[in-house]
Amino acid sequence: MTFPLNANAAQAVLRPGIIDLGLGYPDPMLLPSAALLRASQRVLMDWGNATLEYGGNAGPGPLLDWLLNHLGELEQQAIAPDEIMVTGGTSQCIDQLLHLFTEPGDVVLVESPTYHLGVRILRDHPLALVPVPCDVDGMRTDVLQETLATLHRQGKRARALYCVPTFNNPTGRSLNLERRKQLVDIGAFENILILEDDAYRELNYDGLALPSLWSLAVQAGQRDVVARLGSFSKTLAPGLRVGFLTAGRAIIQRILDCGVIDSGGGHNHFAALQVAALCVNGDYAPQVARLRAEYTARRNALNAALRLHLPDGCHWELPAGGFFMWLRLPDGMDSTLLLPHANAHGMAFIPGARSHLDGSGGDYLRMAFTLFSAEQLSEAARRLSEAIRTL
Repeated sequence: MTFPLNANAAQAVLRPGIIDLGLGYPDPMLLPSAALLRASQRVLMDWGNATLEYGGNAGPGPLLDWLLNHLGELEQQAIAPDEIMVTGGTSQCIDQLLHLFTEPGDVVLVESPTYHLGVRILRDHPLALVPVPCDVDGMRTDVLQETLATLHRQGKRARALYCVPTFNNPTGRSLNLERRKQLVDIGAFENILILEDDAYRELNYDGLALPSLWSLAVQAGQRDVVARLGSFSKTLAPGLRVGFLTAGRAIIQRILDCGVIDSGGGHNHFAALQVAALCVNGDYAPQVARLRAEYTARRNALNAALRLHLPDGCHWELPAGGFFMWLRLPDGMDSTLLLPHANAHGMAFIPGARSHLDGSGGDYLRMAFTLFSAEQLSEAARRLSEAIRTL
């Protein structure tokens, strides 16, 4: 017997007639349902009813063991077993880190532009959020130092910093290596906890991703500076709600000792075991390779269509990884005002102002190229062009 999904089964519902490039989602047709079915069967056959118990605080051993090996090879950086844990996804972990490591009124620095829904999580806490601007090479560490100096003169200090330094959401850019090292050094000197949202690392299309801030911090002997948040939402499936955290042992232990973990055990125990079984089965690498190939083709299709259709004055970059393109509109045009015209022409995007704390960035917009086919992306670019020309 099967049960139909109701309207609330998925977070986003596609609007008829709208190619919504505002949705930073994977294509459901690319999700590894067959591999997860095999993994689910193996979980129950190999580990039985233990899979249905409360999970170990740090997460199930099979997944932690796989992660230690996989991340060690990926980043050429050994991880201590007490410096990693499984999480309920990146969003859950950001919220928990803010809850445990900040106090009301603390200053938290945020790269600008940044992940607009990450800002919503930050704003759920009574914090003083201060933006730090970015350019084509990522967060401007010179402005960061100036901002910190200003805070010191005001008798304030920053407690944390949130950033997406690798294949950034929304820009697709990556913080360059020199600035990565500078950022880690600044964090260590200022005693700032850097929250590194590293969700897109393995979705690289033009060469390898740069080293994570976490790995650079470990190499520099500054293990407590960076809390790196990884995720299986982009490489496997967001519905699993499984991710991981690599950080100094004091940070990990503080989380493992908190009441939520003590009460409920490790996050999403069964789903985490599903991920472990899929990875041990050898299904992870082919899935990531498939996504890289498909998303590269879709990125290229959108880029070609934008070049074909958009009027003079529009500018964008080809992202080397991740989910998004960041497009600047002609001078004097505002993406928030453009959006209803785009909807009327049958497409949608995220206005740039949503990615800035102060509402600036109105001349930019974010488009995801992962959810729709190459043909649909090409059509969306054509519709965007029509909307721009009629505004």
